[in-house]
Amino acid sequence: MLDQGEWFCNVRGDILSGIVVALALIPEAIAFSIIAGVDPMVGLYASFCIAVMISFVGGRPGMISAATGAMALVMAPLVKEHGLQYLLAATILTGLIQLLFGVLKIAKLMKFIPRAVMIGFVNALAILIFMAQVPHFWGISGMTYVFVAVTLAIVYILPRFIKSVPAPLIAIIVLTSVSIFSGLGLRTVGDLGNITQSLPSFLIPAVPFNFETLGIIFPYSLALAVVGLLESLLTASIVDDMTDTDSDKNREARGQGIANIVNGFFGGMAGCAMIGQSVINVKSGGRGRLSTFVAGMFLMFLILVLGDLVVQIPMPVLVGIMIMVSVGTFDWSSFTYLRKAPKGDAVVMLTTVMIVVFTHDLSKGVLAGVVLSAIFFVAKISKLEVFERREHDMAVFEVRGPLFFASVEGFVEAFDFSSENTRILIDFSGSHVWDDSAVGAIDKVVLKYRENHNEVTIKGLNSPSQKIVDRVAVYPRANAKLSSH
Repeated sequence: MLDQGEWFCNVRGDILSGIVVALALIPEAIAFSIIAGVDPMVGLYASFCIAVMISFVGGRPGMISAATGAMALVMAPLVKEHGLQYLLAATILTGLIQLLFGVLKIAKLMKFIPRAVMIGFVNALAILIFMAQVPHFWGISGMTYVFVAVTLAIVYILPRFIKSVPAPLIAIIVLTSVSIFSGLGLRTVGDLGNITQSLPSFLIPAVPFNFETLGIIFPYSLALAVVGLLESLLTASIVDDMTDTDSDKNREARGQGIANIVNGFFGGMAGCAMIGQSVINVKSGGRGRLSTFVAGMFLMFLILVLGDLVVQIPMPVLVGIMIMVSVGTFDWSSFTYLRKAPKGDAVVMLTTVMIVVFTHDLSKGVLAGVVLSAIFFVAKISKLEVFERREHDMAVFEVRGPLFFASVEGFVEAFDFSSENTRILIDFSGSHVWDDSAVGAIDKVVLKYRENHNEVTIKGLNSPSQKIVDRVAVYPRANAKLSSH
């Protein structure tokens, strides 16, 4: 049953924004098809199928999903070595893996992605969106520069006077008309590839259904599933912030899976959420599921009915719109963030940006950012202190700070093992024992003291620490007394 609020709360804005997105999807889908090494229609069919399906089953209203560059880069080697049919099989398997991830509520892992990584991800995408436009306008002709400039002027100035129709849509209609009737010889969408005016048809990939095929496609499908969900869930978070609304990330993960399964059976390449088109949609007034549905349906309408006109849209106009998207996507407060944020967070943000930009692989950049954040965090919290004092004939060592793999070295070094025939008390009231490495360090300290006939007592372990020590510790209880008090 359709949620009326998610579908029909913003009909006019959703329809108009969906039309703008559909026009912007065509050159992107064709370009991504070329990157993947497949016919342009494979990307266009994918964009149609995924956008329509995700409008029903996705978890983030107003977000646009279609064929993407990140996914195209992953699948290119598979197409080159095994061909289109194996790509379609991989797309279906990608969907199945994503559906499984959604059922397992993998979206909860999003909470482990730090803000610095999110900022780096957004900025890297903005840079990549801009870089992807450069070949379409740089060094081509003076008139190309003029059209890009006029498009940017319309997009930024016109909304001050006309708010009822999205400025990008006006720019596309007006400047395409000028280009067609003036015969200026600008590069057009048709120069990227041919558009076949036909609907996608249901098919079963022509591959052997055996373990050999599974061995070929599974590594690619797993990579596509991870990259697709990562980009989709991060984009969903960005749209959440832009619209000040929440979304169901686990439903989005399941929806991406369902969309890719259907997409693979209709001849499309694997896809996911697109930050560029999602930003266009939101900035053009799109908020509900209807905008995503209209984008997919109007894309197919353009292909089937207006294909001859679509191929005449000047590339400089679409370039200007995408430059607007990249400027709007980039977090310009990042420069202030670099000065004010802790140095570790600034390094994480810059590292994420650089890796994504240089590898064009979102998963590598985000993974590197998360790992680097974890290293900085571990370094920050691994500060442990051991204070020694004498009480009558007893040496008391008070441990303060978390005891785990990163702090065990300092813990062991804090003790003087030259004592003989002495009562030793190690107080963990200000500490917590986290892992096996920590228990191993306690073992080492106790056993070294025992070698010199010292009596060791451990006290102050909280309940979780006591449990892991009881379970893992190897020193004999008779010679090392434990007390939780």
